[in-house]
Amino acid sequence: MPIYYVFIINRAGGLIYDYSNAPKCVEIELRFESAIDFKMESIDSRPTVVLGERGGVGIGYTVVKINGKPLSELTDITGSSFASLMQFLGNEENYPLSLHFARPALSTNEKIILSSMFHSFYAIGVQLSPVAASSGIRVLETDTFRLHCFQTLTGMKFLSVSDVNTPNLDHFLQRIYEHYVDYALKNPFYSLDMPIRCELFDSNVIQTVERYEKFGVVSQ
Repeated sequence: MPIYYVFIINRAGGLIYDYSNAPKCVEIELRFESAIDFKMESIDSRPTVVLGERGGVGIGYTVVKINGKPLSELTDITGSSFASLMQFLGNEENYPLSLHFARPALSTNEKIILSSMFHSFYAIGVQLSPVAASSGIRVLETDTFRLHCFQTLTGMKFLSVSDVNTPNLDHFLQRIYEHYVDYALKNPFYSLDMPIRCELFDSNVIQTVERYEKFGVVSQ
């Protein structure tokens, strides 16, 4: 069962490592006979839907093609800025046309923000627990994915985002923690709570993910 992301969050809520194995998002084509009924804004230099939903396209989706051609090939028609693109889409003379939408991969800034938010939600979960010494958020389940969290005694958080049918990943995350201890903490050039830049750690995380996806186990 696929594991889409692995995140490591330090004690202050900062993202210090991420591994991405998310599937490429499928493009959705919508045909418009008149001006689009989405509200759009420029986010990370991409024309992004911020309000509205239609045909499987909703908030967070970006325009990647117009009439089958990538935006990068249409700058002579739509212009190179977001304002000029919206002016083109607002002109009734350019219709009918088809737009291709796709949900982009998480940017580095988005990963940092989401990690900080989860750190806060985890603390809220501990505070809301009616039982003392709560373990906090360990599993979040949606209709499309499951998020597992393993927190160490020192407050480090190891997260995985996986397929919704994936069973408990405690052993998997503990294995990632072991790699962190072996290849990051024992590295004399690594500073605690700082981003992890270690090829041995990267390769062992990838091997562990691939082994789990293929065999359902985390050890050889």
